[in-house]
Amino acid sequence: MIRLALFSLLGLIAIALSLELALRWIAGFGNPPLYVADPATGYRLAPNQSVKRFGKQITVNQYSMRNAAIAKAPAPDTLRILLIGDSIVNGGWWTDQSEILSAAIAQQLAAKLPNPYTDVEVLNASANSWGPRNELGYIKSFGLFDAAVVVVVINTDDLFATAPTSVQVGRDRSYPNRKPALALFEVYRRIFVKPQPIPELEVIQQEGGDRVGKNLDAIAQIQTLVNDGQGQLLLAMTPLLREVVPPGSRDYEIKARQRLTDFASAAEMTYVDFLDSFQSHSAPESLYRDHIHLSPDGNALVTHAIAQQVQAALTD
Repeated sequence: MIRLALFSLLGLIAIALSLELALRWIAGFGNPPLYVADPATGYRLAPNQSVKRFGKQITVNQYSMRNAAIAKAPAPDTLRILLIGDSIVNGGWWTDQSEILSAAIAQQLAAKLPNPYTDVEVLNASANSWGPRNELGYIKSFGLFDAAVVVVVINTDDLFATAPTSVQVGRDRSYPNRKPALALFEVYRRIFVKPQPIPELEVIQQEGGDRVGKNLDAIAQIQTLVNDGQGQLLLAMTPLLREVVPPGSRDYEIKARQRLTDFASAAEMTYVDFLDSFQSHSAPESLYRDHIHLSPDGNALVTHAIAQQVQAALTD
């Protein structure tokens, strides 16, 4: 009886160990990308990490960018672009490092580099749910890395983004600040533990006043910093899926979009609004993987347009 119990226990341990290893090495559970709290950005990806999650490689450098390690300044013959934004720029766990927006733009620019450049770097400063105020905080903290062009990518929701906060770091499972002890624990929590609301975050999400105006002001401050650094700014905005197909943008979104258009025009800012090109696409739903994030087809459309605008900015 004792021997049977011992064999049963060893069998259970072997099964648990095999499952743990499978969850880690096949799915990437137990090894999520980590975040750090930051008073300037609210939160950002923890620096110097490399993980494989659900078969996708995620590499984060010393500046919390989704890039390999970089020098603070580029080599004289290297064209450097700073791409900054939210999860659309970052790519999240669902996009391999080789397929994120910055990598695709770099590949397209490399095919037609203006003189005197012989190489190109597209830096990817981004994090899920960042808005213009988070992005301004990043630039104030880390600078522009001597980028010739700074590309700010937002989506319609970002016009209504709230002030940066770090209250979700380590409390929301989407923003972990340490690894779970076991992959089994992470799976268990995802399946059986209901996420708990964060009261402080709910208060911040009810921020009153003119949110659109605050975010436009943040973009204006980014433009000032870029101009002071002798760079050029490109602002691009992607729409939500429900804006691309009927019934289209809601009234408050239409008003906010018009404010952004007027603001960019008054500031003489290069602005690319993807709403029309997405709406006129033969299969607009194919440009999305969900209601906001882009599919490979959507990324390809955005990549082409941004690369063209960067090339135009450098040859004007």
